[in-house]
Order: sequence, then C-alpha cells, then structure tokens
Amino acid sequence: MKKYLVLFFAIMILSSCGSNTAIVNSWRDPNVTVAQENFKKVLVVALVKDEASRRVAENRIAANHPIFKTSYQYLNETTKDLTKEQKLKILQDENFDGVITMRLVSKDKETSYVPGTYTGMYYGGFDGMYTGMYGYGFGNWYGMYSPVFYDPGYYQETTSYMVETNIFSLKENKLIWTGTTKSEYVTDLGQTVDAIMQAVVKEMRKDGSLPPK
Repeated sequence: MKKYLVLFFAIMILSSCGSNTAIVNSWRDPNVTVAQENFKKVLVVALVKDEASRRVAENRIAANHPIFKTSYQYLNETTKDLTKEQKLKILQDENFDGVITMRLVSKDKETSYVPGTYTGMYYGGFDGMYTGMYGYGFGNWYGMYSPVFYDPGYYQETTSYMVETNIFSLKENKLIWTGTTKSEYVTDLGQTVDAIMQAVVKEMRKDGSLPPK
C-alpha cells in the first residue's frame, strides 16, 4: 500500500501550479521513511480557524487519492470537547495509521516600492525626430508623446505565509517528517496548498523520505 502514498505525492507534483512557495527548513526521523510506513488510511488535518478555509485545504489534498480522508468528517464540533486520548482513539477505531497536518505559523505583510519607468521619446538629435514637428504647438507635441512619457512608481504590499506541514505515524505514535514553507503573492488557497505539497515532496525526495523519481 505504500505505493498509494507515493502515487499521491506524484499526482501533487503534476497537478500543482507554479508559485512563490519554497521550503524554509525541514526535519525527518533518520530511522523511518514515509515510504516504509505502508500507510493504508491517512487523515488530512488543516489547522486553521476559518472552517471554510479548513475544508478547502483538506479537500484539495484528500481529493487526489481515496486513502486520504478529511479531518472535518471525524474531528469537528461534536468532538471538540473530548480529550486528546479520546480523539486519538476515534482515529484508531477508524483504522487510521497516518496523519498529515498543515498549520499556519505566521502571516507577515511587507511593503516595497516599485520604481517608475521612463518610456518617452528618443533624444538622439533633432534631425528626423523633430523635422516634421516644426511649427507644431505645444498641444500637438504633448498629445503625441504624453501617453508614453512616464509610468510612475508605486508601493506594493505583499503578504507571506509560513506554513508547517507534519507527517505522523499513528502506528508508532510519533512525528516522522516536518517542514516549514514560505508562500508569497498568495491569491488562491487551493493553488497554494498544491504548491506547498509540491515543495514538501521535492524536499522529501531530496532527504530520502520518498524514493527518487
């Protein structure tokens, strides 16, 4: 069954869109690889306060393969007051053997200045450029060149998101891989989740948690 997990990550690579998302740091259990865990049923958990965003993120990951299940089906309003032991028992009773979590670590806004650009006429000499303009009034001259005279600079605000992705083995009840990604210029939550998974897979192939392509 471990081939299913590997297949899932391969699908995530192929389906994800390009984005400004990159791994900041990561860690893996040196004694265990994700491929060795032989996961048969994996819970997907997006730890965000907004329920709609939680469902979008979990659905985006879980949609790629039937062994992945969204956490909101099992951990929701009806279970929020249970102890962690009781919640863990629910997952064990449902035969989950793995968990993937995504958690927003920080959200930072940065403001940068984008300089303007000059795209006016060529000042290479009067001959040719101005010959046909002798006798023109200022209005004619300005009307001809003002549309391309100057593109002003502006301030641009970008928001970056730091997201922590963890993979747990429930059979051994321990963390086996964790990584933090930074995403910038985020406009679509679903595409950002894809990009995060793409970055995670790339790093896991690099550190040996997943087999090479």
